Amino acid sequence: MGTPPKQRKKYSKPKHPWRIERIEEESDLEKTYGLKNKKEIWKTKSMLRGFRGQARRLLAETGEEAEKERKDLLAKLRRMGVVDSDNLDDVLAVKETDILDRRLQTIVYRKGYSNTIKHARQLITHKHVKVGDHKVNVPSYLVPKHEEDQVALAEAYAKSVTQ
Repeated sequence: MGTPPKQRKKYSKPKHPWRIERIEEESDLEKTYGLKNKKEIWKTKSMLRGFRGQARRLLAETGEEAEKERKDLLAKLRRMGVVDSDNLDDVLAVKETDILDRRLQTIVYRKGYSNTIKHARQLITHKHVKVGDHKVNVPSYLVPKHEEDQVALAEAYAKSVTQ
């Protein structure tokens, strides 16, 4: 089979490191969503940049292959719960907060399983949260729309909290 491909960064750092507007905006996002560091924001921005670039390219292209790729992109974003319609212009309107809202950490906090957003992160990393039948210990896990109602506390932890 060969060797695995080289691991590459999934983000790119800001072009200018000391812009106060960017730093304040990222700090607000970091506090609101309980992120560990700015790298998590940069990963989200990079993912969003990829979706937008693909959408812009598909808006310009015509043909059978472009139509198939357009359907695939919209289906993926619909499964993620980021976009609801069948319009590529909506992909261009997606913000970082739309993707950050799909993180497991945010969903656990919004469902009321934790007191704070940081507490939600700790519950997840200690494997006290299940998605469906699986314990998930990755706070940045992007929960698909159809799995959102399956997010729950693990039985052992839920019993210890209620006693």
